[in-house]
Amino acid sequence: MIKKVLVTGADGFIGSHLCEQLIKQGFLVKAFVFYNSFNSWGWLDSVDSQVLKQIEIFQGDIRDPNGVREALKGCDAVLHLAALIAIPFSYHSPDSYIDTNIKGTLNVLQAARDLGIQKVIHTSTSEVYGTAKYVPIDEVHPVLGQSPYSATKIAADQLAYSFFAAFQQPVTIVRPFNTYGPRQSARAIIPTIITQIAAGNRQIKLGALHPTRDFSFVTDTANGFIAALRATNIAGEIFNLGSEFEISMQDTALMIAQVMGVDIEIVTDAQRLRPAESEVERLFANHQKARHRLQWQPEYLGLDGFKKGIAMTAEWFVNSENLKHYKPQMYNL
Repeated sequence: MIKKVLVTGADGFIGSHLCEQLIKQGFLVKAFVFYNSFNSWGWLDSVDSQVLKQIEIFQGDIRDPNGVREALKGCDAVLHLAALIAIPFSYHSPDSYIDTNIKGTLNVLQAARDLGIQKVIHTSTSEVYGTAKYVPIDEVHPVLGQSPYSATKIAADQLAYSFFAAFQQPVTIVRPFNTYGPRQSARAIIPTIITQIAAGNRQIKLGALHPTRDFSFVTDTANGFIAALRATNIAGEIFNLGSEFEISMQDTALMIAQVMGVDIEIVTDAQRLRPAESEVERLFANHQKARHRLQWQPEYLGLDGFKKGIAMTAEWFVNSENLKHYKPQMYNL
C-alpha cells in the first residue's frame, strides 16, 4: 500500500498541481523543491494554504545524490518530474540538461533501488518521439532526439527502463503530451499567447505556425500520474497521456483570441523559430493503453474540452496577481 510519495520537481507547473491532487486523494506528500537562497518553493507558494500545510517540503538539488537519497527516506514511492524542459535553452546550454535530466534521473533510480522504494514513476515527454511517423502516436513509435532536450529525455527514459530490466526495479514511464493550464511557464506556446493578449497586445509574436500538438489540461495529466501510482503490474511499461486531439499553433492562437474575446494579428518572430531539422512538426497521441491499463479517464477531450481548458487557463492568467509573475514583452527561452 503506497501512502507517502516523494514528488521531485514539485515546485514546477505540473508538479505543484500533482501535489495538490495527491493531497486531495489522501496521500502523504513530500515535495522536493529546488534549493534557493530566497526560500522560494516555486508554484507551491501559490497553492491553497490548507493544502500547503499538509505537504512536507524538502529543499535540495536533483543533481546531488545525497540530497535525493535523504529526500526519499521514509517514502513508499517517487514521482520523478524534476527536469530542465525548455527546448530553446537546451540549444546553448546542453550540458545543464545532461546534469539535470540524465544524472538527476540516475540519482533517483539509484537511491530508490538502495532504499527499496515500492514504485518509481519517471516522467518522459512526447518530444522524444520527434515528428510523428504515423498517427496517433502509440508507445512503440520510434524515438528521435531532435533537440538536446529531447535527447536527454530519451537517455533518461532508457536509463529508467534499464533499472527495470537489469535490477527488476519497479519503474514505470509516464509520457505526457503537451500539458497546459494555470502556472505554466512563459516559454510554452499557450502562456505566450495568453500573456501577450492579457498585456494588451493585439499583434502576437509567435514562432512556427504550422506544427500541430496534442494538448492536455494539467489536472488530466496529474490524474494520469496518480492512476499510474495506484495501478498494479505496470513495471517496465510506458504510458502516453494525451487528449487524442490535434491542433496547429495558428489555430491554437486564434482559438485563445476567440475565448478571450479579442481580434489578433499573428506575427512570426524569427528568434522563436527552431532550427528546421529540430522542429517537431506533428504530435498526436494514442492514449488507449493508459485508459485500459491505468483506468485513466481524461476530462478535457476534443475541441470542446480544449476550449474549456483554455477558458480556465486564461481566467487564471488575466488575474493581475498571477500575470505579474510573467514578462510578456520578452521572449522567454
